[in-house]
Amino acid sequence: MTLEVAEGELVSIVGPSGCGKSTLLRCIAGLISPTSGRVTLDGTPVDGVPDGLAVVFQDYSRSLLPWLTVRDNVALPLRRRGKSKAERRAAADEALASVGLPDAGRKYPWQLSGGMQQRVSIARALAYRPSLLLMDEPFGSVDAQTREDLEDLVLRVHRTGGMTILLVTHDIDESVYVGDRVVVLGRNPGHIRAEIDVTLPPERDQIATRADAEFVRLRAEVGRLVRGAASGPVAA
Repeated sequence: MTLEVAEGELVSIVGPSGCGKSTLLRCIAGLISPTSGRVTLDGTPVDGVPDGLAVVFQDYSRSLLPWLTVRDNVALPLRRRGKSKAERRAAADEALASVGLPDAGRKYPWQLSGGMQQRVSIARALAYRPSLLLMDEPFGSVDAQTREDLEDLVLRVHRTGGMTILLVTHDIDESVYVGDRVVVLGRNPGHIRAEIDVTLPPERDQIATRADAEFVRLRAEVGRLVRGAASGPVAA
């Protein structure tokens, strides 16, 4: 597959299970090497984990360190930025407040629910202030209301911080709601079936946007492609 993502773009990636969505993110993150071809970031080949990159994994229980407090988990990557202890603490507290956990800093991950732990993982990525944020099914373990709140948080962070975001999701509605563009992957072998520009206003609302006729049209188009209604790669 060939995929280009512009600086500051928010791209949703959807597709059936086993088509390579998570593998694609891991290649971009430099965690695994592609068997052929190459990945470049700002024109530089990726041959390890790049600076300025953060990843929110689907399995939050394996990405948080149980012996560190929530605040220390969030602050941990900031050592790489050369931040002082006071700066790390302040950034961690700000990030935790942004995901609705202002009072959780002194707790340990195992004292929190699964959804709260995933919010800690998101807070850790946001505290790092990456130029490129990769998110692999980041909201799969939270309740519906929290999921909507976190979708809006990602949109707000994207709008105000200008970071580039790639979001892998199985939720078709979510892919349209948050994305500037939706990339639909097919499998056997993994390939790009379609790329769909999301022609919705940048300011979005969970109720009004989802009731918009254009949202309904885009959701139906993405759903048809994901479910294999079209055969083979399709040009959007």
